[in-house]
Amino acid sequence: MPQISLHAASAPAFAKMLSNMLNWLDAAKAHAEARKFPTDNYLTLRLAPDMLPFAKQIQIASDAAKGCVARLAGQEIPKYEDNEATLDELAERIRKTRDFVLSVPEAAFEGGEGREITIPRRTGEPLKFDGLTYLNHFALPNFYFHATTTYALLRHAGVPLGKGDYLGG
Repeated sequence: MPQISLHAASAPAFAKMLSNMLNWLDAAKAHAEARKFPTDNYLTLRLAPDMLPFAKQIQIASDAAKGCVARLAGQEIPKYEDNEATLDELAERIRKTRDFVLSVPEAAFEGGEGREITIPRRTGEPLKFDGLTYLNHFALPNFYFHATTTYALLRHAGVPLGKGDYLGG
């Protein structure tokens, strides 16, 4: 049975979806301009009162991607301020994240499947995984949850996106 490397299972997938997210933000800007409302309206979108807003969805997706790649490669996780206040600033964060994900060499992932990954939590004991379990059962699902929520918020706001926009070219 063919094996897939941790690098191949993570970095390209994160980079592709982050690029797709940039396209969604471009579509959101065009939608706002066509309808003559400020793009900042998107920043606080929620599907329910108790969920995190749009901007936070992008920040968490970014954190999931850069955190996963850094942890699997045994590198320091880049720190971002979480202070983006415009679509352009969110797009810049996505670009920085994508660039980081693509900058980590494939060789850095070697041995990462057995690396112990510890995720601190605000409350309670930290979560502990081996690298492969972390990637498949925590990092990728968390990333796609927040990316999908970003997409859903934009669709709910009327941005003309479809499945092809989600999947990308």
